[in-house]
Amino acid sequence: MSGEGGPVTEILFYHLTESLREAALPPLVEKSLERGWRVAIQTASEAERDRLDGILWTFRADSFIPHGTDGEDNIDAQPVLLTTAGTNGNAADIRFFVEGAEVDDVDGYSRVVVMFDGHDTDELTKARAQWKALRQGDHSLTYWQQGEGGRWQKKA
Repeated sequence: MSGEGGPVTEILFYHLTESLREAALPPLVEKSLERGWRVAIQTASEAERDRLDGILWTFRADSFIPHGTDGEDNIDAQPVLLTTAGTNGNAADIRFFVEGAEVDDVDGYSRVVVMFDGHDTDELTKARAQWKALRQGDHSLTYWQQGEGGRWQKKA
């Protein structure tokens, strides 16, 4: 637990209102890689994991994000790992939870991002429950919502 003298995990909730996950997630992953962080992206389903796998290769014509999925070999060597599992298979510094993936163990990460679609009732309900549960822990929580033009605005 972070309360046992370890660093406090910074947890950010990103509420999508103006753009879809496939537009908002890749730039955040790129920024994480620029910081020298290893990244894990946890989805609730293999279908979404595989969909995001394709998006990270093609979201921009002039570049791609190097990554792999937990269905492949050498996951520990991946700078970005797409996974449905709750384990930290690539020793990630930052973990993104998307598609309503269950936020379980957040200790050991520099940052955790819970990204949810504000137009999806299930994702919204899960995010509210996760916010409530995580506030009980010894973590630093912030809430960001997209404003006009998709820019992130800190709300709490």
